[in-house]
Parts: sequence; structure tokens; C-alpha cells
Amino acid sequence: MAEYRIDELARFAGTTSRNVRAYQERGLLPPPRKEGRVGIYTETHLARLRLITSLHDRGYTSAQIAELIAGWEQGRNLGEVLGLEEALNSPWTDEIPTYLPTEQIRAFLAADLTAEPGLFDRIVRLGLLKPEGDQCLVPSPQLISTVAELVSRGFPLADLLTLHEAISPAIDDVARRMVEAGSAHLIEEHGEAWLPVDGEVGEITELLQRLRQLAMSSVQGLLAHAMERHVADVMGEHLVRVIKQQAPETGV
Repeated sequence: MAEYRIDELARFAGTTSRNVRAYQERGLLPPPRKEGRVGIYTETHLARLRLITSLHDRGYTSAQIAELIAGWEQGRNLGEVLGLEEALNSPWTDEIPTYLPTEQIRAFLAADLTAEPGLFDRIVRLGLLKPEGDQCLVPSPQLISTVAELVSRGFPLADLLTLHEAISPAIDDVARRMVEAGSAHLIEEHGEAWLPVDGEVGEITELLQRLRQLAMSSVQGLLAHAMERHVADVMGEHLVRVIKQQAPETGV
């Protein structure tokens, strides 16, 4: 099981160390294991922290969240509860968010920012970067690395951002549909007001983990086949145009 110090835990959960300490003081987050004077957190803490952050984003107060968590834990095994939280809130990617100096990012974008001064703000609005003082949090280093490589190969950054803006809603819609399908199946099987009781938590946790694997593999496969078809179509059309342009004119 992965282990984190408080700063790492906060970064992975998309919050601050100050919030982590506040949640501990309010009893929302279990205390860390101590190694000397250093607190060591686990994936269980990360899952709980992501749940708290998600509920806060939906407008719940800390008092309401504490009540929800207390009600959920009452009469149930805490280990099972935290296991379900981990399955619900654990990341679907192995990517590790990282920080880059804001000055370094602006230097890399210098030419694009000269042509389009609002480009940096546009990147931030898309959630690709999150400024924090003199540094920027990069939620998806892999995505940023891909964009940087494409820019180095001559692709205009503004065009890549436009493509990202067009693709993101479609991907989000696919993800929501898949989650709603899983939710609808559980509701149909157990009823609208169902919550897993002792003995069912482990089963639901295993189901969620399996659904995650199936969702990722199926989407990856569909995308690969679709890309294959479209590459063939687009390149085929291009070759036909080139051949027509280069074909010698024949008189009748």
C-alpha cells in the first residue's frame, strides 16, 4: 500500500496541507501513523480525503460530512467502510501529479503568449494547470508531456487546446454514462434506498474494481479501432487528392 507525507497526500487529493490538518482536528480524517515526528498516511486516508473534498464541492458543510460519515460507520466494520471508500475514490490512473515553476512554464510558452496573451489563462480554465503561488500543479503530467511534444513538432498550441475543448465533453459524457449504467444496475438489483451492509461491502468493492478494469480496457479498445478506421479514411482521401493533382491532363 502506498504511503504519503502530508504534503504528498494533499497534492494527490487536490487540496492543501492546511485542510488535511483541519479535517483531522474535526474528526473527519483518521490520524496518520507516526514515524518519529512524521505522520505517514496511506491510500485509505487518500480515499477518505477525496470523499470529503467531493462532498465539500457539492456544498456539504464539515458538520454535515461528519454526520454522514458517522451514520455510515455506525453498526458497520470500519475496515470495510474505508475499503469501500477507497474503491469509490481511488484514482483510475497511475499518474502522479507534479509541480512545475510558473516561470518555467511561461518561458516555454513565450512565443505562444506573445501571439495570444490570454493563452495561459485558457490553459488554467481547462484545468491543465493549477497555479499555486510561484508554482503550478500539473494534474496530468502525461497529457502535458504529450502536448509539449506535439508543440515541438510544429502543432500550434492554440489548436491543441481547441481540440482538447472539443474532446473533453465527449469523454466526460462517456464516463458519466458508464457510471450511471453501473449505478442503475445496483439500484435495480437492490432498490433505491440501498446501502451495503456487513458482508456486502467487500462484494461491492470487488465489483467496483472490476468495473473499473473493464471500463478502461473497453474504452481503450474502442478508441484504438476508431483511430485505425479514421486514419485509413483520412489518409486515403489525402492520397486520392494528391494523385488527382499530379495526374497528367489528358486531352479528349
